[in-house]
Amino acid sequence: MSALREEFERQQLSNGYQLVNGVAMHDENGAQFQIPHDVLKKHVVVGYFVELRIDSTRFSAHPDAPNNCTCPHCNEKATKPILSHDHPASLLPLPEQNVPSRGWGEDFWAQVMERDGDYCAGAIDNPLYESRLHGLDEGDRLLFHSDHILAVHSVHRRETVLKLDPNELKQLAQWLASQD
Repeated sequence: MSALREEFERQQLSNGYQLVNGVAMHDENGAQFQIPHDVLKKHVVVGYFVELRIDSTRFSAHPDAPNNCTCPHCNEKATKPILSHDHPASLLPLPEQNVPSRGWGEDFWAQVMERDGDYCAGAIDNPLYESRLHGLDEGDRLLFHSDHILAVHSVHRRETVLKLDPNELKQLAQWLASQD
């Protein structure tokens, strides 16, 4: 067993927070929950920014939350809001945001520091809104599996595509053609 895998298996977050498995979420929600193709995740290397999500079953929407999401994209049930960061803070710094901590899930970016097979160690690259509940802060080391990767930042798109062999390019093209 690799050292990263052992460290990953020992990792504990506070208040029942866990990394969200993107593959499982995609299987459960289909096109409503897109993740990168395995060909793309396979080529994630040290220095890449990947999007991850943490969430806890201990918390849910607050009582005065709307029944449905108000964003222009989905209008889905708002049983569990997810806070998100569009870009890593080191690429696009934003002023401090004052968001009340309510135990919601959070999407954020991490920069890969180590990789061994499907296991990675990354440095969190966003200030996290729910830090007091899950105990993670910007700059912290976090272990994750490639199944937890929700996105690979677009800054790496060209570099990744240039690494693909002809068979992987074909797989990627077929996958892209199948996307809505």
